[in-house]
Amino acid sequence: MTTTQRVHFATLAGARVPSVTVAEMREVDRIATEATGPSLLQMIEVAGQQTALAAIELLGDRWGGARAIVLCGSGRNGATGVVTARHLANRGVAVEVITIVPSQRADGALGEAFLALAEAPARVTRWDEAFDVSAADIVIDAILGCRLVGEPQPVQRGLILAARAAAEAGVPVLSIDVPSGLDADGGVNPGAAVLPTRTLTLGLPKRGLTRTSAGELWVADLGIPPGVFARAGVAFAPFFGSAARVSLEYPGE
Repeated sequence: MTTTQRVHFATLAGARVPSVTVAEMREVDRIATEATGPSLLQMIEVAGQQTALAAIELLGDRWGGARAIVLCGSGRNGATGVVTARHLANRGVAVEVITIVPSQRADGALGEAFLALAEAPARVTRWDEAFDVSAADIVIDAILGCRLVGEPQPVQRGLILAARAAAEAGVPVLSIDVPSGLDADGGVNPGAAVLPTRTLTLGLPKRGLTRTSAGELWVADLGIPPGVFARAGVAFAPFFGSAARVSLEYPGE
């Protein structure tokens, strides 16, 4: 992708922030995990902590004693959601994780995340058990992220519809990286998609994000060195400054 073809977002201070495609972000992940670091677990840990703090910011003065529901898929996005739940629980937020994969059957990064969550005061509920998103103070969408292939599967669709129901009931919804169900490159919905209040995209914003599909847009620093992005063909000037998360303006705004 050439510089002229690449979609750019902007910080409130006016710094240009390049978008990435799913393929480019996968290459960044590959270089980081196979060659340079940070490791996958390091990035998931940072992403989860950043999401928890973003959720607290979104709740504002209501965060103390708040109830959060985290809707977790089976992959990396789900693992980030479980880490988010742990960090929220560590701060006194009442957390319920709704999971597609039972915690005792989870492996890889998701299994590691559930292992640590077991030591935190958080509740874990299977997706097919009763839960009430309308009773939450915030819902966190950790179902799919940018790894969508085709339409969401029925179980994923069920959690997506739960997140949409929460939004319709006036509950703020925070999506991790990309609203689940959204094609991160094309910005289209091949099936149902979450319509969040805010999206915390990770590393760099994804090309297909729009205000209509993603709500307020923030980007979180995962600690990936700029040289890793450059090796994947995405070069840019540092833009986070002293912050760990920055608000972004959409192209053309």
